Amino acid sequence: QVQLVESGGGLVQAGGSLRLSCSASGDTFSRFAMGWFRQAPGKEREFVSAISRGGDYTRYADSVKGRFTCSRDNAKNTVYLQMNSLKPEDTAVYYCALAPATGNYRDTPATQNEYALWGQGTQVTVSS
Repeated sequence: QVQLVESGGGLVQAGGSLRLSCSASGDTFSRFAMGWFRQAPGKEREFVSAISRGGDYTRYADSVKGRFTCSRDNAKNTVYLQMNSLKPEDTAVYYCALAPATGNYRDTPATQNEYALWGQGTQVTVSS
C-alpha cells in the first residue's frame, strides 16, 4: 500500500522560500496525479496545487500562482512544492495527496474528494 510522507516545512520570514517534498512508497507512483493542500488554523483545508501523473500539467490556486511551483520526479517517487515570496497568510499545515489513476494523463484534480490518500502534513510558518 502506498504511503505519503511530507518534509521540508519550517519557520521562515516573509519573502523567504521553502521547498516541500512528498515521498511515496510503492512502485506505481507515476500512475497517479498528485496534489498539495493546506489548512490554516480555524480554516478549512484548501487546494494549493496539483500535477499530472507525468508532470507535464500543473494547476495552482490563484493565491499562490506565480509564487509556488509544483514538480515531480517519478524516478524518485517524489513530488515537490517550491514556495517563494512567502507571506504570513501562507502559514498552514501543508498536505500532499494522491489521486486515483484515471485514463486522462492531463488530470490535475483540485478538489479534496478527488484524492484517496493523504500524507500526515508538514507545518509551514511564515513570520512577518
